[in-house]
Amino acid sequence: MSEPDVQLLFRQTLAGDYDDDAPWEAVGQLRQLGTREVFELARQWSESGDPLRRARGLDVLAQLGKTMDHPHNSFPEESYSVVAARIREEQEVVPLSSAIAALGHLDDPRAVPLIAGFQSHPEPEVRFAVACALGSFPNEPLSAAALLRLMQDEDDDVRDWATFGLGVLGDKDSPEIREAISRALQDSNEDVREESLVGLAKRHDARALSPLFAALEQDSVTVRVIEAAYTFLGFDNEQKNWNPKDYLNALRQQYGELR
Repeated sequence: MSEPDVQLLFRQTLAGDYDDDAPWEAVGQLRQLGTREVFELARQWSESGDPLRRARGLDVLAQLGKTMDHPHNSFPEESYSVVAARIREEQEVVPLSSAIAALGHLDDPRAVPLIAGFQSHPEPEVRFAVACALGSFPNEPLSAAALLRLMQDEDDDVRDWATFGLGVLGDKDSPEIREAISRALQDSNEDVREESLVGLAKRHDARALSPLFAALEQDSVTVRVIEAAYTFLGFDNEQKNWNPKDYLNALRQQYGELR
């Protein structure tokens, strides 16, 4: 792609609102290119005086060159250095959230203390980015401790992603972790409750069985409830041609009626 085309894509990342599809499509195209030219422009943008330009530069660096066939950043060390330096200075919410998210995508465990340092940030958008990013390092002790704290956050989305990160993505197990996941069964948010079902199922904790049975008996059963069911049964994935009643019957055969 010629230099003007790359420049055009960068300008397109500024169109509309931050979360609009069109600018993110431009970010995706720049990430797919993954060239040195894209890296250098993204680095320059990350140091811009414009917060949105900084955010977009960091968004590009986050997954630069990553594809299904190439699961690693094209310039991992350089990208990490740029993002880590930025996160230590950034004050604006949007580029700070982008920097935190980028550190999660870069898969470098050196990022964990940098990310966890923002777990108590006053803005829920930033804490949400922390919960998501720490999900890339759920078995790191500092990450697990931060996710435990974020599972008690006042924001639904933060609690949801913290529960998902620690309970579902993570393999750590302890009485404290199980108790936190078990408490999430009573959360006011359905997504959090369902992530807790999967997290307890992964640890074969019987406290999830009663609410799981009840969920499988509903007229509408979500993907996460099915995931909790097949996880409890020891399957790696959803069983072909099984419906919720099949999972319920299999669980009853294995664990009884629980009545």
